[in-house]
Amino acid sequence: MEKNMNQDEKIQENCTSNEEEVRQTSEGNVEEATCEENVTDINSKLEEKRINDTIEELEKQIEEKEDKYIRLQAEYSNYMRRTQEEKQTVGIFANEKIITELIPVIDSMERAMDACTDKEDDMYKGIELVHKQLIDCLEKFEVEEIKALDEDFDPNLHLAVMQESVEGVEPNKVVMVLQKGYKLNTKVIRPTMVKVSC
Repeated sequence: MEKNMNQDEKIQENCTSNEEEVRQTSEGNVEEATCEENVTDINSKLEEKRINDTIEELEKQIEEKEDKYIRLQAEYSNYMRRTQEEKQTVGIFANEKIITELIPVIDSMERAMDACTDKEDDMYKGIELVHKQLIDCLEKFEVEEIKALDEDFDPNLHLAVMQESVEGVEPNKVVMVLQKGYKLNTKVIRPTMVKVSC
């Protein structure tokens, strides 16, 4: 009987020790499994952070490229506008030298017409016709006479060579035109020579 009890005790001890081993092993496996899960979780978080950083960097590069593209478009648009303006300006002012040479011819024609006493003379009519054609031709190239008589004196348009006190006329008014002035578009190519009231 004692023998059976010893065997039962031994079996029970073996079972208890086996249970402890199984429990320790399963706890170890659980700990290992938890460690592996933690390592996997940290790795996935690191991978996710790396991907997010890469996305942010790429988005930043895209914004920089878009900004450069917009600036380049604006610069190109400004360049095209400036080029167009320069072409127009060159087109308008390309004939300036010829026009400045023709203006004294107009002056001479006007003096010849003023010197004619007979306005019905064929010579006068011929000069008047050529003068009119020349003025019409210059107007096509945006040349116009600067109006001065009875206007306020403007140093940008007029060249005052004389001053005179005129009764009933305000000071700083143009009272006489001594030589006509002309503008080419907005540029004064010859100011009007005038007498100004003081």
